Amino acid sequence: ASAQVQGGSLSPSPVDTARLRALLAQRLPEYMVPSVLVPLASLPLTANAKVDRKALPTPDAALTSSAESYVAPRTPTEEKLAELFAGVLRLSRVSVTDSFFALGGHSLLATQLVSRMRSALGVELPLRAIFETPTIAALAARFESTGGSSSSQVPAIVPVPRTGPLPLSFAQQRLWFIDQLEPGSATYNMPTFVRLDGPLDVDALRHGLSELTRRHEALRTTFSQHEDQPVQVIAPRVELPLETVDLSGMEPQTAQAELERRLREEGLRPFSLSTGPLVRALLLKLGPTDHVLALNMHHIVSDGWSMGVLVREVAALYEAFVQGQPSPLPPLPIQYADYAVWQRQWLQGAVLDAQLGWWRQHLAGVSTLELPTDKPRPPVQTFRGAQAPVSLSLATSEKLDALCQQEGATSFMALLAAFQVLLSRYSGQQDIAVGSPIAGRQRGELEGLIGFFVNTVVLRTQVDARASFARLLHQTKETALGAYAHQDVPFERLVEELQPTRDLSRPPLFQVLFALQNAPMSSADMPGLKLRTLEVDAPTIRFELELNLAKSAEGYRGVLGYNTDLFDAATAARMAVHFSTLVEALISKPEAPLASVSLLSQAERKQVLVDWNDTASEYPRASTLPEVFSQVVARSPDKVAVEFGDAKLTYRQLEERANQLAWHLRGLGVSTDSRVAIALERSLELIVSLVAILKAGGAYVPLDTSYPRERLAAML
Repeated sequence: ASAQVQGGSLSPSPVDTARLRALLAQRLPEYMVPSVLVPLASLPLTANAKVDRKALPTPDAALTSSAESYVAPRTPTEEKLAELFAGVLRLSRVSVTDSFFALGGHSLLATQLVSRMRSALGVELPLRAIFETPTIAALAARFESTGGSSSSQVPAIVPVPRTGPLPLSFAQQRLWFIDQLEPGSATYNMPTFVRLDGPLDVDALRHGLSELTRRHEALRTTFSQHEDQPVQVIAPRVELPLETVDLSGMEPQTAQAELERRLREEGLRPFSLSTGPLVRALLLKLGPTDHVLALNMHHIVSDGWSMGVLVREVAALYEAFVQGQPSPLPPLPIQYADYAVWQRQWLQGAVLDAQLGWWRQHLAGVSTLELPTDKPRPPVQTFRGAQAPVSLSLATSEKLDALCQQEGATSFMALLAAFQVLLSRYSGQQDIAVGSPIAGRQRGELEGLIGFFVNTVVLRTQVDARASFARLLHQTKETALGAYAHQDVPFERLVEELQPTRDLSRPPLFQVLFALQNAPMSSADMPGLKLRTLEVDAPTIRFELELNLAKSAEGYRGVLGYNTDLFDAATAARMAVHFSTLVEALISKPEAPLASVSLLSQAERKQVLVDWNDTASEYPRASTLPEVFSQVVARSPDKVAVEFGDAKLTYRQLEERANQLAWHLRGLGVSTDSRVAIALERSLELIVSLVAILKAGGAYVPLDTSYPRERLAAML
């Protein structure tokens, strides 16, 4: 902002955002013009006089469209869409000309928007439509052109009687079968550790956790068999015990070590699917106002989205119970078992055939990813894992987001494409298939449930080294949109249908996973408490590699999980650095051929081009080879110098025989720079002759006795 003098003091003048936006548009591509302009009297600075990015205010939703650029809804359809856009994006208002993705939208939020349009407008819209018409005005025009009469053909999810056996969902069934084969495994544990800073009301927390289990049937569910089929068994009431451990009497260092030990143990404690409970809570006290809450659930009753629901509802329940009030949460219209019954009834016949048809075509002849490993592949897949940190700088992250806006793609698509380029480079393959988790909550009534809804889709791309990254991004976008449109087929059902060649040493269909965390995680606070998530290294891994990223104020951050029975820590760390280097290079030159982009960092380039080529070594340059040989003979006369079959010569014997032949050659006229032809098979005599020629001062010209006589004559 410019400044002007008023009454002898310096004060900022109002910012003309419309004029500023117009000036930016003259100098920047359209996709780089900021969608939000926030006037500040001054920039917050760190102690080092750099911009303190963390202290920058969050842009007010009202500022996303300035008064000059905001266009209000003009029709009833635009008004309804504006309300839905604002609700999904958590904004107070949205201009009808603002792009959904420029305002922070991504694939998961677009799925929620489609679900809300289904409920509010009675239309079934493909997710692709949001990418093709990302503004309210364009989307409303699309509705009007089609008459807005596309009603949903998907039946509603309704409560079912609890009088008979309740089936498992397709995803649950696969985990149940795995548990039958590997009972007592912790591979599908989902531990979450939260630090609670502040005075804690333990009774209110315990009451909140118990109310949570009463509210969500999934947390009261165990699994048994009925007529040789697995079924859900829902207990009418389950008290979730909150085990407490007091570490406050220990020395701080000892307490921290004990805390980490107990958290690791809790993460590896197995669950019993038949007896339950499938959720555990442990509270560790480090001080009067310092606690760590460890929550652990089996994946068969939960997923990543569910953790956001859990944190949000526990916070709301705790706040109410601290004040002596009843639960503020409204009753749930359906439960997870209702969804499982609905899924079994709907996903069959023509609906299932149509979805499976796309996947058969998409995955026909898919290649197995053959990454070079540091260790021999075990005959049976193992699940021991570790993690290497991955980070993209803020500048790189912003460039990536700008490229995505320009190309009409999401950051997930761009990061996935870059990861597939990395895998192609490492494996030397073009056909790259990567698995990716998807929320599986396409319907609004599922958003508030705790349960196992997440599905896995296989995203297959042909990485052509001659093509550009922009072209690969477009290909990846089309693949992702196709997968989103056919995401209802459970991965378990897909494996059953495609029947890939069974290999116990690898997971089926894909061996590497990629995830960008954008599931809504609650930021709700508990009264008087500050919540912080504790990160603990995951000792288990389900695939060979798992790249998990999330967007932060410092850029994209995450971890590369790797199977420790296949890869060394140094290899995983190098791969993580190569990914960051590759992303920066790809987005800097998105139109350049992929083959022209280097993985190597500056340090690695120096190592390869300079350090590894620095092969100069010291040797006695002023001495002749015969002189050096004589010195070796003097030091080790009785050591073996030459072996051929059973025959041997020591250095003294080799010296004596070579000297005899050298004097003979000198007598034949051999002197300095004479060339002596030698035609001998591999033998002791060959070595004696070579040394003798050098001692006589000549140079030897080897003749291969297998050459034609004409060739040997020409050489002579």
